[in-house]
Amino acid sequence: MKKYCVAVVGAMGAVGREMLKTLEQRGFPVSEIRPLDIEANAGKKVLYEGREATVGVAAKGAFVDVDIALFSAGADASLVLAPIAAAEGAVVVDNSSQWRMDPEVPLVVPEVNPDALDGHKGIIANPNCSTIQMLVALKPIHDAYKIKRIVVATYQAVSGTGAAAIAELAAQAEQFAKGEPMTAKVYPRQILFNALPHIDVFLDNGYTKEEMKMVNETHKILDPAISVSPTAVRIPVFRGHSEAINIETERPMDLADVRRLLAAAPGVKVVDDPAKLAYPTALDADGKDEVFVGRLRLDPTVPNGLNMWVVGDNLRKGAALNAVQIAEVLARKGLEPKAR
Repeated sequence: MKKYCVAVVGAMGAVGREMLKTLEQRGFPVSEIRPLDIEANAGKKVLYEGREATVGVAAKGAFVDVDIALFSAGADASLVLAPIAAAEGAVVVDNSSQWRMDPEVPLVVPEVNPDALDGHKGIIANPNCSTIQMLVALKPIHDAYKIKRIVVATYQAVSGTGAAAIAELAAQAEQFAKGEPMTAKVYPRQILFNALPHIDVFLDNGYTKEEMKMVNETHKILDPAISVSPTAVRIPVFRGHSEAINIETERPMDLADVRRLLAAAPGVKVVDDPAKLAYPTALDADGKDEVFVGRLRLDPTVPNGLNMWVVGDNLRKGAALNAVQIAEVLARKGLEPKAR
């Protein structure tokens, strides 16, 4: 079996660590793992396959002999480092927003548009976490019935903001338990016991950048003709994004057929039995690879309407797993490891 030198940029972050874990759990054929991060983290150790690997500095020269570089270091770092890595011969799979809407860069969900990888120029973009799980669930329905409109409200975990947000939610819970005033630094308001309809910056059109990511990425990945109306909300959950999705299709849907399509779709798990109170929650998705779908019901208020509830692990399928799956597709398509 061919094996590959794999770099993980941002290896000390939440998504970087999940990338390392996912590579190991899925048995990706790694000849050498190369964890990279900022200079302050250089020399620290990460575990991979039971052995310690030393964290290096993500900089020019660090990608020599690297076959695949999985990036989770933020847009600013990716803007500088991804072209360097590609120039040094690595295929970059970038988890930031930097390259997603670049017309020269494929934006890929392997269950949805793997053929977009053909002809890549060395940099591949990982979509936004909320977009990924939505499109994994909607792809089989779109293929069969052609979706024309999506209305989606997201309920997103604090881990989507990063380690500081996870710590802030935990600290607020501790402060509440002690009867102390709750402090908020990462978010503009207290997140504990709250829901903030505000993810990323507000734009001139009144939507947030997070919401417009879902619009633009759906157009690039699935179909530019679909109308998308999103509302993105942050909730006090550590891990796992949930989405309430309403769709309208061109053709009338048969609910039993929709269930069959979803049950057979790659990466989807249907959990939908109201009589048994069976529906997916963020805790059910924690650490899981699948996108979970439930609360399937026809919408009688519009022609050809359907409501659904979609849950996924934002660090897993929403980030690390999707990147690793892209690497797996590249390997199947014949990415040649560099001669050593």
